[in-house]
Amino acid sequence: MKRRLLLVSNSTLHGEGYLQHCQQHIRDFFGEKVTRILFIPYALHDRDAYAKTARQKFQSLGYGLDSIHEAPNPVDAVRKAQGIFIGGGNTFRLLKTLYDHNLVSEIKKRVLEDGVPYMGSSAGTNVSTVSICTTNDMPIVCPPTLTAIGLVPFNINPHYLDTDPNSRHMGETREQRIMQYHEEPDTPSVLGLREGSVLLVEGNKATLLGTTNACLFIRGKPATQHEPGADFSFLLTDTN
Repeated sequence: MKRRLLLVSNSTLHGEGYLQHCQQHIRDFFGEKVTRILFIPYALHDRDAYAKTARQKFQSLGYGLDSIHEAPNPVDAVRKAQGIFIGGGNTFRLLKTLYDHNLVSEIKKRVLEDGVPYMGSSAGTNVSTVSICTTNDMPIVCPPTLTAIGLVPFNINPHYLDTDPNSRHMGETREQRIMQYHEEPDTPSVLGLREGSVLLVEGNKATLLGTTNACLFIRGKPATQHEPGADFSFLLTDTN
């Protein structure tokens, strides 16, 4: 399989600029063969402003950036893309718009069959997985299905938060919500990516990068903690 994915938990780390915490990973991932990135800003309402922010960042890293919302034919833009980056925002809005423009199957083909490198951040990471069932976002719009692009056979929870033992908040913790998801039958594993975490997928190899640990939830098993450098390749081949 030709897939190459860079799945980032969050675009901005506290005290840093946009994509600053993962900029070296971005350079290493896209390399020198890719010169232009196709940006998909559908997760935010103001696509022009979002594209401007992303364009400035990628230009500073040596890449041109074209925003799909400026293209006359979004499907054609995906078919011509050297590399794809889907940014964060509201996951429901993002997935609905991808379906509205008939892009889900097209992106999947380009990444899995043609080997086009795919980068996602937050919501862009969510839609790369089996479904958006483990997003943190409110359903402000209704996509035709919660099924996502399916570049990996598991789910991700970006911005994963640990329980604060001193908090008086009485709502569910992130861990409890993921465990509720696993109460349903045939639900895939969920990788909780804390802010600062990045998952690199190359073919059938998956490696945790970044500066923070990840929390793995496998249905029917206790959650486990994993440090940067951890090998998650088994999630790509096992049925969990």
